Amino acid sequence: MINHQRRKLLESRVWPHVQTPAQYVGGERNIVVKDHRGVRGKLAVGFPDAYTIGMSHHGLQVLYSLMNRRDDWCAERVFTPWPDMEQLLRKHEIPLYTLETFTALSEFDVVGLSLQYEISSPNVLTMIDLGGIPLESVDRTMNDPLLVAGGPCCQNPEPMADYFDVMITGDGEPALPTVCDLWLEIKESYRREDGTLPDGEEGKRQRSDALAKVANTLEYAYVPRFYQPTYKDGRIASLQRVRDDVPTTFAPSVISDLDGIPLPTDPIVPYIECVHDRIALEIMRGCPHLCRFCQSTVIKRPLRIREVDTIVDAAWESYLNTGHNEISILSLSSSDYPHFEPLVKRLHEVFKPLGVNISVPSLRVNDQLRSLPQLIGTDRRSSLTLAPEVARDDMREQIRKKIKNSDLIEGCRNAFQNGFDSVKLYFMCGLPGERPVDLDGIVDLAETIATVGKEVKGRYARVTASVSNFVPKAHTPYQWNGMQSREYFHWAHKYMWSRRKIRSVNIKCHNVETSLLEGVLSRGDRRTGNAIRLAWERGARMDGWTEHLDPDRWWSAIEDAGIDVQRQVHEKYELLDKLPWDHVNVKFGRAYLEKEQGRATVQLEALANAT
Repeated sequence: MINHQRRKLLESRVWPHVQTPAQYVGGERNIVVKDHRGVRGKLAVGFPDAYTIGMSHHGLQVLYSLMNRRDDWCAERVFTPWPDMEQLLRKHEIPLYTLETFTALSEFDVVGLSLQYEISSPNVLTMIDLGGIPLESVDRTMNDPLLVAGGPCCQNPEPMADYFDVMITGDGEPALPTVCDLWLEIKESYRREDGTLPDGEEGKRQRSDALAKVANTLEYAYVPRFYQPTYKDGRIASLQRVRDDVPTTFAPSVISDLDGIPLPTDPIVPYIECVHDRIALEIMRGCPHLCRFCQSTVIKRPLRIREVDTIVDAAWESYLNTGHNEISILSLSSSDYPHFEPLVKRLHEVFKPLGVNISVPSLRVNDQLRSLPQLIGTDRRSSLTLAPEVARDDMREQIRKKIKNSDLIEGCRNAFQNGFDSVKLYFMCGLPGERPVDLDGIVDLAETIATVGKEVKGRYARVTASVSNFVPKAHTPYQWNGMQSREYFHWAHKYMWSRRKIRSVNIKCHNVETSLLEGVLSRGDRRTGNAIRLAWERGARMDGWTEHLDPDRWWSAIEDAGIDVQRQVHEKYELLDKLPWDHVNVKFGRAYLEKEQGRATVQLEALANAT
């Protein structure tokens, strides 16, 4: 059921005048187009970033495939348009549409957006507004779509709480279909005899009652409008229910049997080059390790795996349906998959004769790394990517990342012997208790690996140390810690660069302003949503892309919204303080995080006394 009239208007007035129009035209290989008259419900699956990013996101392909397997639902895609496209859509009064049928977002029953990156928050407002939907949840009626948010940013849902009807944490595969079915059932119960739904004030009241039913029925459905925050001394003091019939907290959605959830075996093949043009297969969800800085390892518990046969069969079917020449096996720590070696060997046996490369990101630095380069091979890849996070073993004890430099160095030696010629290392700076010797260690370790390359190949290896600025995230043991200052990060970056001696070593530090803004948005309470809206109204678009980010616009909006950045981002919380995200439950819960924070504090004192 394609809207041909809208498509013709786009063809004549819009697409010829925008950059890379192929990202807006749909029609790609393996898309699913259904007649809306033959389904019960219509879902728009959205990603608040550019097409090239959204189409590279495995989760979007998973949910799209999952919902379209059902005969009674259609799922269609929508992404944030670039500013040139947005301007023309507004000029010609064309709503933001899905790529399958060119249907406006306002015509769907449910619109689901995946919140992956805090800096992209204004993109969400662009999509809602351009889609013809009231910006704030309280202004919608029964005639408007249900706006659902998922993804890691929902671990602190408060900054975006005013703009969504329902926010979900945990696994999307069981949650999204259930939410969609429930909303359709509730929505139909409010339909009048003439087939219409209530609008105006009546429609708003009935929508509020309908959302209360969602909150009551699903333990993982947080409906923000029913919770009113109070503040004291610049921080949240409480989150009070405004209705007695809604729960006080909510829990994550969890898949018990990951192997029973089908992998998408006919992923959409874009017309244009995307960030990742490859087959992606999730082999494991969760992580066996408990690093104190890592939010993902907390929110993806428990650890669940897929069987080797399931993965290989899905890889083969996906290859036949796409023709991609690279397969990437995904997890938080792929080399910790319990059947890692048999899996990689099987994949090589099947796909190497076809010229298909097997990509293994998220490698863990352990004794297995010493033999890993021989296993994964390097037909086309010449760079090994590893995440030691810090460079000294005593600091690794503090962050609970149990790896050794000796394993890292010998693994890199083996990689150079097996054809690799460069290494990329991911580090963090600004961690609790960080000392100058920890920054020294980053440079020293990178240069040691470059020197190992010279020993093997006769010339220094190219080594890039990518250093991110640590942001204490919700639901980690470090959530009570403050973030380092702007001045500290600038000093640390210059200090590391000044110690570099080998030209083939590059110290690449993340942008400080971006990291500080991420701190504001990820650690904020509901008042932060006002700053997001101000930044958006003043032109914030696609800020996840460096060339579009205007930090001054953000800092002005944050100041005008009355946010005390020092208090919100840089000052620590006491262990018994109320946190903006305390109503979000995670596996093991706050008691475990408090215990880990206590242990970390003791270890930090010992570190400080030892230096």
